[in-house]
Amino acid sequence: MIKEQSAGAGKRPATITFAWPGFRQFLLLVLCSLVAACSGTSEKAEKSAAAGNWAERVPTIDQVGATMLPDTIAPVTAPFDMPQFKKPTFPELSISITERGAKTDRITTTEIQATIDEVHQKGGGTARIPAGIWKTGRISLKSNVNLLLEEGAELHFSGEIRDYRPAVFTRNEGIEVMSLGACIYANGQENIAVTGKGKLVGPALDSELRKRVMEVDVIEKVVPHDKPVAERVYEGYNDEFIFLPMFISPINCKNVYIEGITLERTPFWNIVPVYCDGVIIRGVTVNSVGIPRGDGIDIESSRNVLIEYCTLSCGDDCFTMKAGRAEDGMRVNKPTENVVVRYCLAREGHGGITTGSETAGMIRNLYVHDCVFDDTGVGIRFKTRRPRGGGGDNLHYERIRMNLRNDAFHWDMLGSRTYVGELADRMPAREINALTPSYKNITARDIIVEKADYFVKIKGIPETPMTNLLIENAQVTSKGLFIARDAKDITLRNIEVQAQDSLIEVLDGRNILFENVRFKVPGNQLVPKIEGDLSENIRFKDTTPEKPTGWQSTSWQKE
Repeated sequence: MIKEQSAGAGKRPATITFAWPGFRQFLLLVLCSLVAACSGTSEKAEKSAAAGNWAERVPTIDQVGATMLPDTIAPVTAPFDMPQFKKPTFPELSISITERGAKTDRITTTEIQATIDEVHQKGGGTARIPAGIWKTGRISLKSNVNLLLEEGAELHFSGEIRDYRPAVFTRNEGIEVMSLGACIYANGQENIAVTGKGKLVGPALDSELRKRVMEVDVIEKVVPHDKPVAERVYEGYNDEFIFLPMFISPINCKNVYIEGITLERTPFWNIVPVYCDGVIIRGVTVNSVGIPRGDGIDIESSRNVLIEYCTLSCGDDCFTMKAGRAEDGMRVNKPTENVVVRYCLAREGHGGITTGSETAGMIRNLYVHDCVFDDTGVGIRFKTRRPRGGGGDNLHYERIRMNLRNDAFHWDMLGSRTYVGELADRMPAREINALTPSYKNITARDIIVEKADYFVKIKGIPETPMTNLLIENAQVTSKGLFIARDAKDITLRNIEVQAQDSLIEVLDGRNILFENVRFKVPGNQLVPKIEGDLSENIRFKDTTPEKPTGWQSTSWQKE
């Protein structure tokens, strides 16, 4: 009930009195609801803002690479168990190669090796290469020795095959052989290092070494897998071909440290730890553009590896994980596992980060984060072949910025007839055997693609389709959208992609979900091309446009 009073002289102004006894409780309930709603809205806004802020955490080109190398190694975090890494320490003993007679006007292999051997024999320390241009053949690191290239030092490696004899045990393209090894080689050593601000320079491009490389066929057809390794000797006598030496390649070593150096004009792959445990590679600069098979850093059947703040410009793949090839790789059966790559810059090269194609022993537990691939071919690349064996599992990519010449994500699991003959043909599907590789359990989050041909291109194997891929949080500008052949269990979530082509192509793909994806495509229309008897369960959820052109609903099921 409402009572009114007249506002006369000496009287109070009219007031409104609510006689409803439950009104106060009602008002309190309304206020509480408003507060809760505001709180919920605020919480949702904060979560939305936090989700949107992921792009701010993706590094730019001026935040990564060798020029940004800090003095200390920060703690390592990964979505799998990893050891913590620290810089090695060496005894105070320090000997310069000049103290053992090295001169800049001649080959100094003997003097450099004598310095390394002496430091090793005296319990460890530093073998110093001072400023100047020094010529050498193959040198071998020994336990507890740091090979230090001082600022201004250039170590130029010979192009004569004789300077790399006798043959040593090595692994070339995933096959064990006895050949030239590496320019800087080590076998069965512990606590070794190559550090400093100096430079390694490979053999001249017209040298004898490069002219005698094996080119008659792929290596697995030249080196019989059932031939004892001790008899697989290729050291270039009587015009025989050789397998090119790597630049730096420790094999069967523990606790390997490489920091600060520059590598130019490699004979073959640049930095290649093989069968090693505990490897740190940081602040390294590689330039092998124009060198055939001039990979940057190849981790070969090694474990517990940290690669950080490196800058690579390569004639082939930049950062690469490998684990042996075909029958010989399966015989050895050693994985590459527990690898972190962070704060690195890939420039020119076939792939920014690549797994394979040598996959026999398995590549697993890889975490690549906070990297930039600028003017690279493919950004994140997966390779194998039907007879290569093994594959990849538990691979993670996070906070990566890409400006590419080719695709952002690319799987090539079949290869070409040049390497594997008719096994490169997709069909017919083959019977699964020990040499059938697979890729599975791959996650990529917080990805910025500034330019690419295709966002995602998957060419799997019919009998072992690429399985379980999640790409979450991405901003993409590309020519093409999405191709998935022989793939299953794929989710693309929280993505904005601007593409010149509207085609989404699936061949024998199943369980594919596009969730909260904004497609900015011509005519705001998605053009589906779904083929193959196995294709089914392809869904669009909360996407723009809502569904592909011609679909009656947001999901496609096999009829």
